[in-house]
Amino acid sequence: MAVSSLPFVQSVRVPFKARNFFPAGVCGRFNKKKNLNAIVSASWRKLEKDINLQSKVDTLLDGIKWDDKGLAVAIAQNVDTGAILMQGFVNRDALATTISSRKATFFSRSRAALWMKGETSKNFINIHDIFVDCDRDSIIYLGKPDGPTCHTGAETCYFTSISDLLKEQEVEETNLALTTLYSLESMISQRESELAEQHGKPSWTKRLLLDENLLCSKIREEADELCQTLEEKEDKSRTASEMADVIYHAMVLLRRKDVKIESVLEVLRQRFSQSGIEEKKGRVTTQS
Repeated sequence: MAVSSLPFVQSVRVPFKARNFFPAGVCGRFNKKKNLNAIVSASWRKLEKDINLQSKVDTLLDGIKWDDKGLAVAIAQNVDTGAILMQGFVNRDALATTISSRKATFFSRSRAALWMKGETSKNFINIHDIFVDCDRDSIIYLGKPDGPTCHTGAETCYFTSISDLLKEQEVEETNLALTTLYSLESMISQRESELAEQHGKPSWTKRLLLDENLLCSKIREEADELCQTLEEKEDKSRTASEMADVIYHAMVLLRRKDVKIESVLEVLRQRFSQSGIEEKKGRVTTQS
């Protein structure tokens, strides 16, 4: 279940330009009275809307299954990468504050007080949506972080692999819990870092990183083969395989251009509420 965020409260302005059509002094008092009435009417409607929305929020908060201390678990997740950023606890006031401010807010059990993530570091987590689970006893803050989430300076608080601990390997803060797409990005980045010490025959990824003509020709080739799966009515597994090839080679190009896949996903998210035609018209081409 998703929870809609409260809108920010803004002052109401109702422009009235009758003075542009009547001589000065003729409708001065009329203009002021009508303008005042319009402002009062708009403000009243806004107040009624806010009261109705607050009532809905109160009902929602009543439906959360708070524990015996009035708390529930809240997990912050990156809206673009899907990375789990951190976990904390919230009470009724913390969740209400998050809904109204659109900044991830938690309840500190040690200080017995609310705290907004980023209030000291300025690395806020800007909330795009909030989800509650089927039992309504845990919460997800879906948002975009302004910077590193962990107090250690790591991107997320989850960089300790149980597998590494069992192998008694040293924990590295860059060893994040990555999904498939980000594991691929990490692997390509690692191959690039190894280029300076390359000895012998390079891997395919390294060859692509070293030869932009080869890379671009492969992207065009794989894109054409993907289209052929539709044109020639090939099966789904073939389409999935060719799409994997397109994604892999395109991500090598992103590495060459020093563009993160997160930036691509952010662009896609921003286009969700925009016409594709209008978005294309507004594109700005720059040389780099």
